[in-house]
Amino acid sequence: MMSFLYPRLLGEQAKPLFEQYQYLPVEELADCVRFSHESAVYVATGGDRISTTQLRELRESIVDLAKSAGFPDGSDRARNAEFDLQLAALLHAEMGVVPAEAASRDVWAFLALVVLPDVAFWRYPQPPKDRVLGTDLTRHVFGRLWWRAQLVRASDDPEPYGALKILGEAAFDQIYARRAALGGSPHMVRAILRVWKDLDLQGLNERETLRDFLKRLLRLAPFVLFDGIEGHALDDELRSVAQESVDAQCRASPSAGSDGAHRVAVTPPAFSAAQRTPSVSGRPAEPPVDRRFRSVEICAGCGAQALGLEQAGFDPVVLLDSKADACFTIGRNRPEWDTICIDLVHFPVSQRPDIIGVDLLSGGLPRVKSMATVGRDEDTDERRVLRAAIDLAHEVKPRAVLFENVPDLAESPEFEADREWMGARLAEAGYRTTWKILNAADFGVPQNRRSSFMVAMREPYFSRFSWPESEGRPPPTVGEVLGPSMSSRGWPAADEWIKGADRIAPALVGGSDRRGGADLGPTGSKKAWAALGVNGNSLGDEPPGADFPSAEMPKLTVEQAALIQSIPEEWIFAGGKTSRYRQIGHAMPPPLAAAVGHAIAAALRS
Repeated sequence: MMSFLYPRLLGEQAKPLFEQYQYLPVEELADCVRFSHESAVYVATGGDRISTTQLRELRESIVDLAKSAGFPDGSDRARNAEFDLQLAALLHAEMGVVPAEAASRDVWAFLALVVLPDVAFWRYPQPPKDRVLGTDLTRHVFGRLWWRAQLVRASDDPEPYGALKILGEAAFDQIYARRAALGGSPHMVRAILRVWKDLDLQGLNERETLRDFLKRLLRLAPFVLFDGIEGHALDDELRSVAQESVDAQCRASPSAGSDGAHRVAVTPPAFSAAQRTPSVSGRPAEPPVDRRFRSVEICAGCGAQALGLEQAGFDPVVLLDSKADACFTIGRNRPEWDTICIDLVHFPVSQRPDIIGVDLLSGGLPRVKSMATVGRDEDTDERRVLRAAIDLAHEVKPRAVLFENVPDLAESPEFEADREWMGARLAEAGYRTTWKILNAADFGVPQNRRSSFMVAMREPYFSRFSWPESEGRPPPTVGEVLGPSMSSRGWPAADEWIKGADRIAPALVGGSDRRGGADLGPTGSKKAWAALGVNGNSLGDEPPGADFPSAEMPKLTVEQAALIQSIPEEWIFAGGKTSRYRQIGHAMPPPLAAAVGHAIAAALRS
């Protein structure tokens, strides 16, 4: 198939058009239709530029389809749903773009604002900007449909896009947007849909059953290479997991009946050893076990540490943080997690009996100053939280405790009194403690980030615990991690920049709430970033575009900072730029949290 390059309408040109068009009637928007825009740009290579004639033909096909759904006068839910199904197939079959081109939000902004503004604003009257600008492709009026078709298309099927009919948008969004670890694989998505269409869900909540099904698959993801399993074997395994979800919903549903008569057809074989993936430590992963672990996460921030621990087998019963934006971030990405926005000092343990005796109490505590610096009795906010965290361990009585902080807390003589105090207080509750400094770079994170960890356990678990070891291979460079985004908007110097950014990053610094706006840290950090070709004086709004001077250093965006922390690309952050960056800068990289989590889980399982 010929690959076409589409014009890209960059953010600074797209936003004013969106604001201008947002409240115009469809008839007036039809007068705004164009097939080019003076500010549109193309990437340099990757295919042939689509012609005006081809754009005109694409528009005519889409308008004809829209007319059958009521365009331009009106529509309804049923006709909208049918229109979306047909349009998804049409876009994927007729546009002639490859995934790399379809991943550009600027391509979809051009289609929605230049070629098809009347159709876009008819389908979503007075829409939020992500429906038109492409800031979230899983919600874009056209982009989301192309990607749905891309993930479900079966070329050997007489009806290659037939699987689009299996799930509605909200359900599909659970697979693709909120479960990108699964939704990024067309092989996996097609298997999920094949299994799902054969389930008997009578009397069950379909949304909750799907959510439970996906959660169970995510628990297997660290252990199983799904893309390496042939179609029939994968279907059999997914049916087994789906059966677990159906059975669980039957037990919870009063309408399921006493016999629990919801079944899927085939009981599959277990995965072979060849299909297992290695653990984050480089050692073979343990096989999946029926029992997952329960945890309480304090000072949860944006949820990065909890995300890593989830990969290691820990499901949070509750997450606590005092910052509203951080809590909103967790809620947007893991709505099923119970997140409470509260100062830890004021958390009423007595009202949450469900957390007593959990397997793990974990948290990335605020960066404390040593007792030697502030004085043993000085009541700083950070020290109040530290005391509350230790007190919480006494009350909750978890099987294990994991706290992360600055490296000095584990190694500096100035913090010796703090270490002794923490160890003594935990010993009163029967715990033994161990300290370790780990570098995220040893676990695949493109960043020289050292953190101190304290693990506390009672016997017999403590004697079985050993710290995770380095993966033994170099982490990716900044250029490798940020290269795709730096070149995504046609910056001519991107390839040269990638070559120069041939090392890992210095530690991202989140900054104090008492400081000003977002930047990449003190002078030393900014110099280290400059050596990588990055302007660390502030953050950028988007990667450099085609007109960005080759001699200038680009600024990191918030999303690029998250990639440096190895936070999944689909993780959405709430708040303004400074708030979002601070959430990222203060986070523990999920791969490091997963490595420590696996070590704790191994001790608890022994």
